Amino acid sequence: MLLAAVLASVVFSAQAQTVPKPKEFYFDEDRAAVPVVAVSGVEGDALVDQLVKARERGRKTIEATAQLAHIALTDGRVDLGRQLYQQALGSAQTGGTQWRSVSWNYGWDLYRLGEYPAALQQWTPLIAVVGGASWVPPTLALVLWKMGRKDEAVQWYGAAVRTEPLLWTDARNYATLLPGWRQEDRDTLAEVLGAWQTNPPVWP
Repeated sequence: MLLAAVLASVVFSAQAQTVPKPKEFYFDEDRAAVPVVAVSGVEGDALVDQLVKARERGRKTIEATAQLAHIALTDGRVDLGRQLYQQALGSAQTGGTQWRSVSWNYGWDLYRLGEYPAALQQWTPLIAVVGGASWVPPTLALVLWKMGRKDEAVQWYGAAVRTEPLLWTDARNYATLLPGWRQEDRDTLAEVLGAWQTNPPVWP
């Protein structure tokens, strides 16, 4: 019973975590918001072997660790993936480009596991660090919608529309705007768009 209460408390605190209010515009490109790739051109065991060797040799250690973490989480080895991501974050300078990139990637891997509060927990610290990064409004709209925080999701979607009104008011643009997203996530964002169209938030 005690363990259940602790777990419930953790889940509640994650669900209730505070997200900053969206600002007016998000035009900035964030170079850290890309998949972490230390080794490319190989797959499977060969890729893992090269990444392990890169870590051992001290070559792109943070990137190799993050890429291994992504592979582990994708393969269902969740505990190992978490440990590797924590190692990568611990080795990176807080607020630096590597730290931001690892946090962004970790958030997406958690999101794809269905761990939406944990994903939001990775992304929230980046909002202040990266300023007006263009990835922030649609990404936060998506995860907040998934968490049931729909009013906040619509507020964040409104920031995307204010920034690029000709692009974000038509879901047919999502394949171009969000090429790395799964179709199911684009479909979810289209639900947010529908809610925005029904009742567009007023700025500010």
